[in-house]
Amino acid sequence: MVRPQRTIEKLQRGGKVVIAALGDSLTQGWMVRCGYIDFLKEMLKGRYPASDLTIVRKGIPGDTADNGLYRLRYDILEYNPDCVLIQYAINDAFMGYTSRQFRSTIQEIIEEIQADGDADIVLVTSSYIGDNAEIIDEFYRQLEEIGTLFGLPVAMVHEYWKKKIDEGVDYGTLVQYDMVHPTEDGYRFMAEALVALF
Repeated sequence: MVRPQRTIEKLQRGGKVVIAALGDSLTQGWMVRCGYIDFLKEMLKGRYPASDLTIVRKGIPGDTADNGLYRLRYDILEYNPDCVLIQYAINDAFMGYTSRQFRSTIQEIIEEIQADGDADIVLVTSSYIGDNAEIIDEFYRQLEEIGTLFGLPVAMVHEYWKKKIDEGVDYGTLVQYDMVHPTEDGYRFMAEALVALF
């Protein structure tokens, strides 16, 4: 499994660590008290109690990867992060972008981060969306392929959710009224899938 190794080492040493999260409403934590960023910070602090951890949350509802690329420099890179989380797919799929366009934009985001410094990069798939899953499966596959191409870790959130559902967790408890945005239980599962990489 590919891991964000430099970030893990800094967390282990107890140093100052900045993780910046770029994404859409799921990264923002839409309509909940605690989103996956809140749970992730709690989990990482539990695992690395000596660390001085800051997580910069830059999720915008309705955001797509192309807008993430546009705002990358002033929303993410100005914080000089040790690690950047990139979470997109659902809005891109439903707003008419092709999976090829999505792939190209995600690659541009990665290349700009790498040109700016040596931050670890973690790709994060979005949640499993039940009967509509096949619409965005190709977008998630692109993220997995990009991870392999660039040697980056990929948190396969949608697969983790699907595994939990197959084990008996009720999908209805993981999503809000719109059947897409996670509940706090759903966001906790997102964080569990992500923290496994750390």
